[in-house]
Amino acid sequence: MRERHTITKESLAGSLLLAHPAMRDPNFRHSVVLMSVHNAEGAMGVVLNRPVGKRLGEFSGDFALGPLAVVPLFTGGPVQTDQLVLAAWQRRPDGFRLHFGVEPEKAIQLLAEEGTHVRAFLGYSGWSAGQLEKEMEHRTWVVAEVPEDLLTQAQDDTLWRTVLGREGAEWRLLADEPENPEQN
Repeated sequence: MRERHTITKESLAGSLLLAHPAMRDPNFRHSVVLMSVHNAEGAMGVVLNRPVGKRLGEFSGDFALGPLAVVPLFTGGPVQTDQLVLAAWQRRPDGFRLHFGVEPEKAIQLLAEEGTHVRAFLGYSGWSAGQLEKEMEHRTWVVAEVPEDLLTQAQDDTLWRTVLGREGAEWRLLADEPENPEQN
């Protein structure tokens, strides 16, 4: 099994954190977290695979009309779940670009650009200074690069299995384990 769950670079911003298969915390069980910030002060990201089942226009009348009405809504994490966070992803020739915490007007501008995906999140995932590093020491997370096809994959429970399974044969076996081993 590749040792992908140790910190191999100074900042994990722009990486994915995949919950270790043994994680039982309901906030993060089988989660895929896109990291937007990771520095000495702490870390922040959003869970990509917890769809709410609504579009932004259904959630808030402020977005009922206009291009943001169709933006899918996700639970971004357990921190400030009443806060709406808009994020946009762009795949460019020079790599992946994330715009995190954008204002609605900027999200509309970005949405008009080809190859841009906009998502809305209720809350976010956050770690205080040193907290994520301690979790990494306990092998709570598997660090993965953002795959080219991330945004074309189903953004639900299957995303975790798909991305974790790409980290190697042993991870694929762990990702495919049934929730209840008696059902094996």
